[in-house]
Parts: sequence; structure tokens; C-alpha cells
Amino acid sequence: MGTGHAVAVFGAYGHTGRFVVAELRDRGFVPVLSGRDAGKLRALAASDPGLDVRPASVDDPASLDRALAGTAAVINCAGPFATTAAPVIEAALRAGIPYVDVAAEIEANVDTFAHFADRAHAAGAVIVPAMAFFGGLGDLLATAAMGDWTAADEAHVAYALSSWHPTAGTRDAGKVSRERRDGRRVRFTNGKLEYHQDALPSLKWTFPDPMGVRPVFGEFSMADVVTIPSHLAVPEVRSYMTVEAVEDLSAPDTPAPAAADERGRSDQRFVVDVVVRSGGAERRATASGQDIYAVSAPLAVEAVRRILAGQTTTTGVASAGEIFDAPDFLRALSAHLSLELHR
Repeated sequence: MGTGHAVAVFGAYGHTGRFVVAELRDRGFVPVLSGRDAGKLRALAASDPGLDVRPASVDDPASLDRALAGTAAVINCAGPFATTAAPVIEAALRAGIPYVDVAAEIEANVDTFAHFADRAHAAGAVIVPAMAFFGGLGDLLATAAMGDWTAADEAHVAYALSSWHPTAGTRDAGKVSRERRDGRRVRFTNGKLEYHQDALPSLKWTFPDPMGVRPVFGEFSMADVVTIPSHLAVPEVRSYMTVEAVEDLSAPDTPAPAAADERGRSDQRFVVDVVVRSGGAERRATASGQDIYAVSAPLAVEAVRRILAGQTTTTGVASAGEIFDAPDFLRALSAHLSLELHR
């Protein structure tokens, strides 16, 4: 449980931020609501009386310092993270508290590792980027699948989404990423990120039931191409996405997610199927559940709980699979995920 620790949530009124706030309350933490729009913060607080509201802007360091004052950690839910990650990390370092975010943007996560690794390690600070459905979950599954392997030839992360109704934040982040890449795509191959313009390959992936065999786009790269190779010796990391999900995401008129249960989750179902290969051997870890945005909340909050409890293996900038005991972390999410591990 959270034992009353105050945790700042930057971007608390956003779609994922609201799930994070609710998860913190459920786990015994005290959320501190922060973000740029004071009106939206007050509206959120009105629906859950007693929560502290602290407006802040990434271009006003003093406001970020006020937002984080007296808190035990901060979870950044405000994209695009190309804009918000660095200022909030700087504020966390000044406050001497751990930082966790839910960034799916590949370039923003690369920036976090590149710009803060040395400083955070020297300060004994903890910074965990991409602690969400994209990036964190795939990394935990790949790490669990690796087990006692110290290296592998390749890792494959396949996503099956029954649908993908993107939030406004997802669309904004995607636009920023495309601009930063000049419209190119990215893959992790030969031990490094490469940018290219060739078409997405089409193939089929056999997911566990109930998804089964589905057409997917290969090299639909997500944050896993940053998190997994940040600590695992795997020179090839490929990710795949079901065709219908890509079509939903690409269509300009696909509506935002709609609540389908009392927790505010949509009716979207997902399967994340991770395969690692070394020589002729293959290991697999699979997770399934409901609503990719909602499941990011228990991922981020469990990360904060473990950091504050000292259940970490390193300091500095680290992905989920490096800093946490991956199999144990995944087991702790059994209320939110169905898991299978085959070694």
C-alpha cells in the first residue's frame, strides 16, 4: 500500500492521468494534481474532494518546484513528452525525488537516457521512462522471458489490439514524433536505431487465444526498441501491430476511447506476445488484458511503490526490466493482466 505518501501527477486531468490518480488513491497514496490547465485541475479535484491542486507549466521551473514540494515521487502523464519530460525530470532532480513517466514516444525516451543517465546515476536518483503499456510492459515481458540468458539473438514484441481509439494525447505525440523523424520510420537492428522510409512489411502472427492468427504490420516500432536494448544484449528488436489497430490509429475520424465499465475502461482488449530467440532456442512471455491506457496506471503506480520501498536493483535512468524484478513485478499486476511465461 501507499502508506499515505504524496505523489505528484503531472498531467493529472488527461486520459491516462485520471487512471493514475484513481490507482494512487486505491493503493493508499495521496495524489497531488498538477498540470498546465488550472481549470481542468479544479474540475478533477471537485469530483474527488480533498485532493491538492498545484498548477504548473514546463516553461516555469518555479511552478514545477511548487508542484513537487513535499511529494515522495512524480508521475509524468503529460505528453508530448518531447516537451514535458526534461523539465519535469529537472524538477524531480531538484526536489530529490524519483521520476516515472508513461512516454510512448521513441525519441523522447532516447533523450531521457542520453541526457540524464550520468547525472541521475551520480546523484543516486531514480528515473524510469516509458513505465506504461508501450515500453514498460514489453520490456518486463522480454526480461522475464530471457530468464537466465545473458544475451539473445533477437526479441519480437507483437501487439494485438481489438481496436485502437487513440486519445488526443496519442495523436499529438504521434505528430511530434513524425516531425522529429521527418516522416521516416525507426527500427532497432544491428545493435542500433536506424531510420528508413521503406514500406511497413505485412505478415501474420499467431497470438494465443482468443486472438489467434492475425495480420500484422511488421516494424511498427514502439518504445520497446528503446527500453529492451537499454539493458538486454539483444541486437535485433522488432515489434508488430495488428492491421485493424493501425487502421484505427491512422484514420482521422476514429473517436477517442469511451468508458465501458465502472472503472472508466474502454472495451478494448489486448494481447502482448513477446518472443526471444537465441540460437535454436525460443522463450515466450504473454500478457493480456483490457484497455491499453488504463493498464498504464497500475504499471506506473506499482513502479513508484517499489521505488519508495527500495525494491530496485539500480539507480540512474533505467527501464522497467532493468530496475525491477520482472517476473515478480508482473505477478503483482495479476488483477490487471493475465500472464503466461514459457521458457
